[in-house]
Amino acid sequence: MALAWAAVAPSYVATEVPAAPCRKPLYLTFDTGHMEVAPLIAEVLARHQVKVTFFAANEATKTGDGSLGAHWAPWWRARAAEGHAFASHTFDHVYWRADLSSGGGAASTAGAGGSPQFRMQPSAGAAAGKRATYTAQQYCSQIKQSADRLQELTGHASLPLFRAPGGKTSPALLAAAQACGYAHVGWADAGFLGDELPSDKYPNTALLNKALRDVRSGDVLMAHLGIWSRKDPWAPAVLERLIVGLQAKGFCFETLRSHPAYRGWIAAHKA
Repeated sequence: MALAWAAVAPSYVATEVPAAPCRKPLYLTFDTGHMEVAPLIAEVLARHQVKVTFFAANEATKTGDGSLGAHWAPWWRARAAEGHAFASHTFDHVYWRADLSSGGGAASTAGAGGSPQFRMQPSAGAAAGKRATYTAQQYCSQIKQSADRLQELTGHASLPLFRAPGGKTSPALLAAAQACGYAHVGWADAGFLGDELPSDKYPNTALLNKALRDVRSGDVLMAHLGIWSRKDPWAPAVLERLIVGLQAKGFCFETLRSHPAYRGWIAAHKA
């Protein structure tokens, strides 16, 4: 009998048990930041087998030459190997400030020649802090530059999605981005995890308890890979407790590849 068991044991061991379907999905996303906590965040995600979507801009970092620079290239490659997803946050972290008319005043009308124009302000790059007028094509170039750099770093095409810095947009800006192949991703009200808020008024424990109380199935959650202004870092301490707490409530985590609002767009706009 022992020999008979030994003969069939390998085929039994090789049988793969299908993963249970994700019935209460959450979509955890991270925008870039100063990156100091990025290695610790990656460790937490790997420890709990959580896949997320990263929205990347080439922001200033505490170490290295920017969040999409050569110093952080191995970090991005490792995240791609783990199965995470990637999308643009505009290359120079460009904030929308206003829609412009052809005369340069604030309006919702198109600029000269019928093409929309926007008042924008990057917070990174050579023009950081300076307001400028962007055409729709120039804004699309900012989105695409980040997407192209992510593909160069990871070896994988980024999703045809983007997140505007600060979540600041207008209908005209969103239409311009969609015309060049990118859909915008915001976050749920409860999904604003608060890591960019001042820690004296919004301590980590309060942010954790609020998220555990309010997050609902299907929510897009948003945090950062480091916030310069917060004195008591949110990640990784709150992140780990949040993941454990949400998983205990039966939630599971997926990337935006499977989000019902974006699946069709992604399929129709694959690179």
